[in-house]
Amino acid sequence: MASHSPKGNLAIFTLAAIGIVYGDIGTSPLYTMKEVFSKEHGIALDQANLFGVVSLIVWGLTIIVSLKYVTLVLRADNRGEGGIMALMALALSSVTQESRWYYPVMLAGLAGAALFYGDGVITPAISVLSAFEGLEVATPALRPYVVPLTVAVLVALYTVQHKGTGGIGKWFGPIMLVWFAALAAMGLVNIMQNPGILAALNPIHALRFFTQNGWLAFAALGAVILAFTGAEALYADMGHFGKKPIRFAWFIVVFPALALNYLGQGALLWSNPAAVSNPFYQQLGPWSVYPLVVLSTIATVIASQATISGTFSMTQQAISLGFLPRMRVIYTSEHEIGQIYIPLANWLQLIVVVLAVIGFGSTSRLASAYGIAVTATMLMTTVLTFFVIRYKWKYNLLLCWGATGFFLVIDTALFSANTLKILHGGWFPLVLGAVMITIMLTWSTGRELVFKNLKRHSVEIGDFLQSLFLEPPPRVAGTAIFFRVEGDGVPQTMLHNLLHNKVLHERTVFLTVFDTDIPTIPAADRIKLEPLGHQCYQLNVYYGFKDERDIPLALQMCESEGLGFRMMETSFFIGRQNVIPTVGSGMAFWREGLFAAMSRIARDAADYFRIPTNRVIELGVQVEI
Repeated sequence: MASHSPKGNLAIFTLAAIGIVYGDIGTSPLYTMKEVFSKEHGIALDQANLFGVVSLIVWGLTIIVSLKYVTLVLRADNRGEGGIMALMALALSSVTQESRWYYPVMLAGLAGAALFYGDGVITPAISVLSAFEGLEVATPALRPYVVPLTVAVLVALYTVQHKGTGGIGKWFGPIMLVWFAALAAMGLVNIMQNPGILAALNPIHALRFFTQNGWLAFAALGAVILAFTGAEALYADMGHFGKKPIRFAWFIVVFPALALNYLGQGALLWSNPAAVSNPFYQQLGPWSVYPLVVLSTIATVIASQATISGTFSMTQQAISLGFLPRMRVIYTSEHEIGQIYIPLANWLQLIVVVLAVIGFGSTSRLASAYGIAVTATMLMTTVLTFFVIRYKWKYNLLLCWGATGFFLVIDTALFSANTLKILHGGWFPLVLGAVMITIMLTWSTGRELVFKNLKRHSVEIGDFLQSLFLEPPPRVAGTAIFFRVEGDGVPQTMLHNLLHNKVLHERTVFLTVFDTDIPTIPAADRIKLEPLGHQCYQLNVYYGFKDERDIPLALQMCESEGLGFRMMETSFFIGRQNVIPTVGSGMAFWREGLFAAMSRIARDAADYFRIPTNRVIELGVQVEI
């Protein structure tokens, strides 16, 4: 993990963080100023408003990104891991299942995660689309090609995901460093031509913007938030790079470049208000448009790649924590466990991204959808952070309210401003979020109902083995491994095997997989073996939510405990549950039907746990919920 790397690698990890962590927020200057002063917001482009908006953006970057995320939220790590799912797991472990806050905290975490999926759809769409909109600045005749070119680049990007980013990923940092250098240089050029814009660094201008514009200023917050999109990414990627490289990258490179560019765009608009149609591409004049389109396209593809990879990582965490059904996960690197590819998530996201590009058609329309997903996730992060610092770290209540209450007010204001855009595109991430949270809650609740049903009909394993060996059945050569749910009795697969085959293997192992709410389990703590007598054993295998599930590898660890396995003499008995929805109990009938459908299409357990298919025996079990 990056956080444990030698100090000599700090520069390498800082450069890598510039390329992957800050791609989203780094490409925000492409469209933020244009959207703030768009006609739909009704903000007049005069000196007072211009200074107010620039001041609001620069101080927003200072307070929201520098103070909230880089200073406070990065401290709330789950054993080095960050992101909304890791934060939710940390918060849940701090309140315990018996607490009245457990379910609300889980709901807040799932809501943030669900809306992160919406963010993951809109980021590639708006980023790549904004890059190609520079062609319209060069010549309006190219306008009809903007959407087709955007779709073509996005399809190509998603099509090559299965190859991983190992080959080209090493170029992300240097390319984004060039991008941030270009942002800073363009900003400095325009500031030198109109240095009076530096007065916007005074926060009084931001306060005057609100007092003079009132309701219009509040509505404009929905566009100002575009300057802060991607702040959640720096927290989500903490596990890959560590806190220090992310902080170094922000304060040394990213923050100065962004601040200079926004000040520069303000200086440009002050001297040339007509440039508001697309201030980013008019910072250096007509000669620079095509080179900037090329550089912007590369930068936005990198920003999109970071979001796509983030979606894969969060999906893997959600599967491990029991909120999504098992899916096929492909590891694209032999050296870096964080580089994964999930085909189902990839193609579903591509379909929705393409529909968003074609359906909205411009960054102005997509911007209305973007803000509400970002601000809702930011709001949930603040809520979860409160529970961590109050109940996990045991800080003073007044200090907790002071630390998070200030950001809660800001997040609530930004979210409220974006709710004004629900009818103009804000509905899109809300619908996506509602679908995702329904799926996650349905899967989680359905699993609980299945477990309760199995437990209700279970037989206590100690009593069963005692009675079984009073008159033991014939024993055959080899080892039988029966998967057993945590806290369950005798596995149904074993009962079926005894009923039909009337034999018992000479060695019988009951295997229970424990999914924990921490990122990784050390190898020394991976397994726990307990002899049950008569050559029967209980084997517990523990995984963190970022660990790869590899049962054969776990079995190799048993040799140090005196229990060796020969794979060609070992049979794995796995129960395939056929879920039957019933009326009048459990969930609503349509949710039970949804859970049953997801159960049928979930990835095969043997494949998920990397068990050789020729050593697996599946036995069907009907479960009513």
